[in-house]
Amino acid sequence: MGAVVGTLTLQTKQRQPTRDKLDDELEMTMVCHRPEGLEQLEAQTNFTKQELQVLYRGFKNECPSGVVNEETFKHIYAQFFPHGDASTYAHYLFNSFDTRNDGSIKFEDFVMGLSTLLRGTVREKLEWTFHLYDINSDGFISKEEMTEIVRAIYDMMGKYTYPALKGDVPKQHVNAFFEKMDRNKDGVVTLEEFVLACQEDENMMRSMQLFENVM
Repeated sequence: MGAVVGTLTLQTKQRQPTRDKLDDELEMTMVCHRPEGLEQLEAQTNFTKQELQVLYRGFKNECPSGVVNEETFKHIYAQFFPHGDASTYAHYLFNSFDTRNDGSIKFEDFVMGLSTLLRGTVREKLEWTFHLYDINSDGFISKEEMTEIVRAIYDMMGKYTYPALKGDVPKQHVNAFFEKMDRNKDGVVTLEEFVLACQEDENMMRSMQLFENVM
């Protein structure tokens, strides 16, 4: 996600605050979707009003309509992983940001998710990651769901990152994770099992943080 945030915030740092405010007001009247007031978003996130202005300008630069659909999101995301196929992972990531389930990500959706990933507590970050892996949103992570996400990450990183990667490596990693997470051996991982396993196992926590770094 760091790369995506970088491109969305690249062009704003040298402009004067007063001019920024005027530009923001003008931009908000021109886009198809007008975001919530910055004061409200400041209260709902861990960002300052100035940081939100920078993020909004970057978001609007990439998405002039004020909303981004899945195809546009995939296109933006693919630019940062030219040696792999990011489409599957971008699909799941898009769904995690699309909290309204309406097929679009608005500025509010973007900054709420970003606030959790960048400024949230460990618990909040793990809860967000759990919901990413819980593809069908039934409150559990199955081995199939975790395999799908892990395989999508490997596909996205590409052969230049994992040149000797064999096809069964993602499955092996998932089996190892599941052995530690599924404490009652019922074949699925609950939120509490997921959080507890990550908090207790430093290696597993590092693995989850590695996956977060590609968001």
